[in-house]
Amino acid sequence: MMFLGIILADTDQYHIKLFAPRLRQHKGLVMDIRFVTQKIHSYLDYPVAFALMGLPFLLQLGQSHPLALWLSVVTGVAALLLTIITDHETGLFPIVPYRVHVAVDAMVGVMFVAAPFVLGFVGIDALFYWLNGVAVLAVVSLGRTEAGLVTAS
Repeated sequence: MMFLGIILADTDQYHIKLFAPRLRQHKGLVMDIRFVTQKIHSYLDYPVAFALMGLPFLLQLGQSHPLALWLSVVTGVAALLLTIITDHETGLFPIVPYRVHVAVDAMVGVMFVAAPFVLGFVGIDALFYWLNGVAVLAVVSLGRTEAGLVTAS
């Protein structure tokens, strides 16, 4: 269950509770296995957004349902806009806090995994969404929000 996450919302902020094992002990140090830093995440955002916009046309998605094509394209445009306004290394107008960006990413991952079941996608349409959903949830689950190494007590 390494990549499974649940989004918990309270009135002030979004929290992501992950079921991934966060720490491994090795030779007196406790190492965080979450290796996707904010900087790495920010550099992944732009190519992922463009891929979500372009790949559906290249792969000829939409054969099982027209939404299989347009859901990805619209999500890609939204991801690009979110990346531009996120407060991280590649954000052009730092308005949205990074933690909110990550919470939105997690929701997109869950939506992509569920979309084939809910909307009846089959074949390449379903595979596209399942693979992308799992990839997004993996990046979110492996995201580092604190120091990677701490001394064992």
